[in-house]
Amino acid sequence: MTPGARLQSAIGILTGIFETRQPADRAFDAWARSSRFAGSKDRAAVSEIVFSVLRHRAQLAAATGSDAPQLLAFAAIALLQGEGADAAAARADGTPHAPSPLTDDETAALRAAALPGPDAPPWVRLNYPEWLHPEFEAALGNSLEAEMAALMERAPTDLRVNALKATRDRAMALLADENVETEPTPLSPWGLRLTGRANILGLASFRDGVIELQDEGSQLACLATGVTPGEQVVDLCAGGGGKSLALAAMMRNRGQVHACDTDARRLGKLMPRAQRAGIRNIQTRTLGRFAPGAADADLADLEARMDCVLVDAPCSGTGAWRRNPDARWRIDPETLAGYRAAQSEVLARAARLLRPGGRLVYVTCSMLPSENEKQVEAFQAAHTDFAAMPWRSLWPADIAPPPHANDGAYLRLTPGSAGTDGFFIAILRREG
Repeated sequence: MTPGARLQSAIGILTGIFETRQPADRAFDAWARSSRFAGSKDRAAVSEIVFSVLRHRAQLAAATGSDAPQLLAFAAIALLQGEGADAAAARADGTPHAPSPLTDDETAALRAAALPGPDAPPWVRLNYPEWLHPEFEAALGNSLEAEMAALMERAPTDLRVNALKATRDRAMALLADENVETEPTPLSPWGLRLTGRANILGLASFRDGVIELQDEGSQLACLATGVTPGEQVVDLCAGGGGKSLALAAMMRNRGQVHACDTDARRLGKLMPRAQRAGIRNIQTRTLGRFAPGAADADLADLEARMDCVLVDAPCSGTGAWRRNPDARWRIDPETLAGYRAAQSEVLARAARLLRPGGRLVYVTCSMLPSENEKQVEAFQAAHTDFAAMPWRSLWPADIAPPPHANDGAYLRLTPGSAGTDGFFIAILRREG
């Protein structure tokens, strides 16, 4: 592909993302599948333009005075890739598959464009919606600039070593034999971090269940549950089951993990993963709708019996913006309100399942207080028999020391402070 064709492809992908709010990874994958002529270097170049625009959309819009995907893509090449306005505009030469030549107004805007300086508002310089600024400011305080800058960086690719099949050192050696170089993650005892690129799903180590893709922060959330062999555990929002697999491995295949979700399609992927990992103590169940004031037919047999319920709640995903930079532009007040309502509902559903002395572990990949501390406070106000536990109280010190993080009841992980995705973890014990 020519440079112009790469740029035009990026503009087409961005236009679809802006118009339909389709997740960027799906839009890019759809383009790649339909563009068999594009080699690996072409795909990498197109991806670089697309995701540069999504990470820096507010900056580029302020620089050009426009939110049109075409001009933002040209500005990304001119300002972020350092080609300059004239070189970027030269890609629009009217040749087949290249963009049409820029208009005089577009050319003038591109030549005048400059990235916002230090006096620009933080939501412009650091690329997040202005309406979320009060929440981020309340959550991050003096760390706001550093943390929001960290959320603009690319996330590393982390793996979790399946402790039922290999030690971390053994897994590193197996991966090295497949020409995949890794290094230990600094916080999780199970974690490996890629130091280069690799097709993880095509590796023998993956097919044999030695490794799984999982961010280090997600691994730490599993450790914080403190699950032990023989316990009865519910993963109430299991999705594809990444945390269920980690919990089952912590339990050494003894006891039971009940992996539950309302999405049968996603949950259906779990049992093949469990079989590959050598895990035998997981069972799945698909859940229907829940009404807090009515009986819960789907989970009636588990009520007041569980030692631990993990609620990996649906949320805004603001802590994972490094991986999904387009998500920062899809969130709106109505969507956030919907997440908060879902969080309240799933917490109420979880409360019924715990025996006296059992614990509820509430986890989000959000950095917003309205989804984190405020949700826990509202839950405790409605469920006075639940008391917050310090997050270190259940940490399995025989597996790994707890991370150096904040004191208090809640564990907060952020890209800037921990190098992980943003996570919030609260542990609530049922008294009586």
